[in-house]
Amino acid sequence: MKITTSVLIILFTILILNYIPSHQSAAPRFVKTGMPTIIKDRNLKVELVSEGLQLPTSMAFLGPDDILVLEKENGIIQRIVNGNLLPEPLLDVNVANKNERGMLGIAVSKNQTGPTTSTNVFVYFTESTADGNDDCPTVSHCNPGNEPLGNRLYRYELVDNKLVNPKLLLDLPATPGPGHNGGAIRIGPDNNIYIPIGELLQAGLQKGLSMADGRGGILRVTQNGATVGGGILGNTYPLDLYYAYGIRNSFGIDFDPVTGKLWDTENGPKKGDEINLVEPGFNSGWSTVAGMWPRKGDSSADIVLNPTNLLDFGGKAKYSPPEFSWFQVVGPTAIKFLNSDKLGTQYQNDIFVGDFHNGNLYHFKLNEDRTGLSLNGSLADNIADDETEVSTEIFGNEFGSITDLEVGPDGYLYVVSTGLGAIYRIVPGSNPE
Repeated sequence: MKITTSVLIILFTILILNYIPSHQSAAPRFVKTGMPTIIKDRNLKVELVSEGLQLPTSMAFLGPDDILVLEKENGIIQRIVNGNLLPEPLLDVNVANKNERGMLGIAVSKNQTGPTTSTNVFVYFTESTADGNDDCPTVSHCNPGNEPLGNRLYRYELVDNKLVNPKLLLDLPATPGPGHNGGAIRIGPDNNIYIPIGELLQAGLQKGLSMADGRGGILRVTQNGATVGGGILGNTYPLDLYYAYGIRNSFGIDFDPVTGKLWDTENGPKKGDEINLVEPGFNSGWSTVAGMWPRKGDSSADIVLNPTNLLDFGGKAKYSPPEFSWFQVVGPTAIKFLNSDKLGTQYQNDIFVGDFHNGNLYHFKLNEDRTGLSLNGSLADNIADDETEVSTEIFGNEFGSITDLEVGPDGYLYVVSTGLGAIYRIVPGSNPE
């Protein structure tokens, strides 16, 4: 039977709609396929690095022109060398993959011991007994064979081009879900592992109750999986894992290369997507607020900068409003500081953010002390009331649902598009109209 192009597009659309940042009633817009070429700076262009990937979620570099990329649905880590997808995956594990579950985050750490260099690969995924589109309100109500055993962080060793010796570092909840699993791993300036996890649609945190049980925060552990110090919010497990709390749903974190401070993106429900400066002990305010608005407010003018009745864990957690917020949801995902001058010194150490719903890539400059964004005109209030207002910060578009941004060893910006099943690179060059 001959399958037409239109049938393939319909099938692919159904598949990707199963993986959307959860905004409840906010419907995503499926971005058209094709080579993205729209970069506002006409001195820059987009190059295709690799295509034909199956719902890629995140990537990491082993070295120049040597990329590891996760495929959400099938529990696979693919390896791309010099733009070529190797015939066999580097790793294949069982994942539950309904909605936002699946193969979600990766980071690479290289350690020098004398003349020997060892490479560790950290992987975060929703582990299951078998790959499957599970539908599990609780583990006890799953179909046998695809139970979500947990959202788990493993450390693997790269030996002879194989990932071996898995060590379980974190075993976190995966229910009720299936949304808000997080997983955007970063290795901090302190060499510790930072990983966001949402509240997994758990009613307790949504009602403002304490659910510091491994959900709804940004967690921090050593590369051996140990807690760091005595804990920021408390010294009992798992509270001692928390670097930040009150996180509804985050797909991106990164560290400012100048200050070393952590930033994140967060998804609101029907409104209130965010960019935050995340100080130690930060409480992001969910579910009392979303963005700069009360959770149940309907007007962009109904701003709340100092919400009350938030958990402060004995004064150890502190709320601060977002550095930027979209009133209308866009599904911000990856956030990346471009710690390179390869695209021009005018972009060096600036923030880039991808979104899922529109395939937009945003560019933000920071203020002088790097505690906020440098915004002018209608964005001087740090709020995008609608799409028109934020259009001034769009760096490029038609990237088809961005899930990751990375800076390569070559200093260029790499974009992972789950919507297009591809990885792109932004480089200097002619970019005609």
